[in-house]
Amino acid sequence: MQDIQKSGKLQNVCYEIRGPILHEARRLEEEGQRILKLNIGNPAPFGFDAPEEIIQDMILNIPASQGYCDAKGLFSARKSVMQYCQQRQIDNVTIDDVYIGNGVSELIVMAMQGLLNNGDEMLVPAPDYPLWTAAVTLAGGSPVHYIKDEQSDWCPDLDDIRSKITSKTRGIVVINPNNPTGAVYPREVLEGIVELAREHNLIIFSDEIYDKILYDEAEHIPMGSLTQDVLCVTFNGLSKSWRAAGFRTGWMILSGAMHLAKDYHDGLQMLASMRLCSNVPSQYAIQTALGGYQSINDLVLPGGRLKEQRDKAWEMVTSIPGVSCVKPKGALYLFPKLDPKIYPIENDEQMVLEFLRQEKVLLVQGSGFNWPSHDHVRIVTLPRVDVLEEAMEKFARFLDRLKRKHQVVSMPG
Repeated sequence: MQDIQKSGKLQNVCYEIRGPILHEARRLEEEGQRILKLNIGNPAPFGFDAPEEIIQDMILNIPASQGYCDAKGLFSARKSVMQYCQQRQIDNVTIDDVYIGNGVSELIVMAMQGLLNNGDEMLVPAPDYPLWTAAVTLAGGSPVHYIKDEQSDWCPDLDDIRSKITSKTRGIVVINPNNPTGAVYPREVLEGIVELAREHNLIIFSDEIYDKILYDEAEHIPMGSLTQDVLCVTFNGLSKSWRAAGFRTGWMILSGAMHLAKDYHDGLQMLASMRLCSNVPSQYAIQTALGGYQSINDLVLPGGRLKEQRDKAWEMVTSIPGVSCVKPKGALYLFPKLDPKIYPIENDEQMVLEFLRQEKVLLVQGSGFNWPSHDHVRIVTLPRVDVLEEAMEKFARFLDRLKRKHQVVSMPG
């Protein structure tokens, strides 16, 4: 019999956050090795529990969760999201404009499948959260990566976006606050993106899952609050700000130029119906989460654990010779640069694999986020300070060996 091959649609799809290096980490664990995991933004393993009232509400409503609900989601959950939009100045959103999904990931895939035809193009940031590139590809589209400028606090390069718009371009993806860089975009940059979308009749897809994880008085401006005449599709959920990643509960909001989007809306309704509904028990957590005490604020303010961990990780990584890092204003990550003159890395995946094998610390290489150069890594800042200190000391030791090895190779004669 012939070998069974995977679909050709997966040819250009990758998700390195859970890719081959993670498999090697698991192999090492099976051998009894202890691995420091700084590779994935999953709060629970690092001691960040979901608020107790959210868990209790879900438990209390399990008896009412045994059947399917509306394909778009529970009425109470969608109404809470609608009211959240009103608080965030995203105007004229109705309950019918809200879709509840099994995490933002499912909704991103749904949004791309409902829009793209073969050969359509979608502008996606570089670096990006790689699910966006994968979802565009699986839907038959072509991801076109626009550059974010590290010298300008990782803000999108508006000129680069403009230069990559073609007759095939359908939309612009914005991730704000940003994964993997931690950037929080200022109003003028967001308004510039809106103007480009307006000029070229594009849809804006705004991933705002980290909208409450902000440091140093950074302000998050919802993209949907900036336009009424451009269609904006906004994504958010319980995974990060409410530390409930395993609940797989997210939402997608359509706002702005809804009069242009009836057919697209119908397509999304069809896709939502095909999966019957998202998981019902955790939908009961949404109303409590959005309307209750926002304990995330205690974690990101001075003295809060998330802020202290970000500060310590940034301080330690930037103290390593030849390593620079824009200080993140939001989210849960660092995206440091390794000076290529000091660390001439030809393959960052191999470098991260060697770091794992030598020091038993798991990171993700920058190219896994569709960054075109092999000179960055992403570091998750969720571990406690003592774990981050241990990991960064190991990273410094590894890079010192890498630097000395290069110096030896480079010596004349």
